[in-house]
Amino acid sequence: FACEGYLAPRMATFVRALITAGVVRRDVEWHFARELERIRRLRKAWLPDVLCLALAVILSLTGPLLPLPSSSTSQTDLAAGQMTLTGQWYWLVCLPMFRFVFLRWIWRLGLWWYFLFRLSRMDLHLVSSHPDRAGGLGYLEVVHSEFTFMILAISAVLAATFAESILDGSMTVTMLYPALAFVLILDTILFVAPLFLFAPKLWLSRVQGLDRYMILASRYVEDFDKKWIRDAEANRAALLGTPDLQSMADLGSSVNTVSNMRIAPLSRRLLIMFAGSALLPMAPLALLLYPGDDLAASLFKALLGL
Repeated sequence: FACEGYLAPRMATFVRALITAGVVRRDVEWHFARELERIRRLRKAWLPDVLCLALAVILSLTGPLLPLPSSSTSQTDLAAGQMTLTGQWYWLVCLPMFRFVFLRWIWRLGLWWYFLFRLSRMDLHLVSSHPDRAGGLGYLEVVHSEFTFMILAISAVLAATFAESILDGSMTVTMLYPALAFVLILDTILFVAPLFLFAPKLWLSRVQGLDRYMILASRYVEDFDKKWIRDAEANRAALLGTPDLQSMADLGSSVNTVSNMRIAPLSRRLLIMFAGSALLPMAPLALLLYPGDDLAASLFKALLGL
């Protein structure tokens, strides 16, 4: 719920910016509006929510037939009628609600991926010298940064599952390392990979931008060299205060911006945020490797030199 509350305004701002900034060309605005209206209809449709709810209920009804090894209250207890009221509240109310929200989010993510795919197929006006180094799509990174709430939620659920599996003996502590790698790969596929849909267009924009700016830079440098280097004596009086030097620096900055253009609207900061959000809920699992009392005793002895 927190993710949806923060994410929806960001998405709306990104969609508006595509029009106001001219990223979506005027001749394809009708196509963009049609795709956007289709996404809105699907998002507000009641049938997907009903299907998600029905699937969540079906999973709850068939769940007791699927034995899961666990040290806590299990589905087997529910089938045998031996579950406590707390366990019944969990299996009959909380778990179906969680499954419904989870399935609903899968549907919403699918719609977002579809929107990005359709957008990447349009004739976009990407400016290679844009300061965001993403041709004007840099705000998309801000939108995806709000997915950190979802990554935290997924990692929290998986961390609890891993801990319970280790405690009941169905999973060893050494299996945590490939499990953590799996979590990072899963988050990358869900929240990072869609950004690379724009890689072909951004790469083409970078190549074309370098061609244009290199030609412009060559012409400007040649004129600058002729005026201020070769004819330095004739123009020495006008050298102080001339805007040519600032223009030369600005041109170099523009060329560097084009040269450093990214092939996807994401940065190292976003990757660090995602990795941190994925690994933070896993931190308590370290206590399974190093029990807290033993670790505290070892640190206490080390400080006292015992």
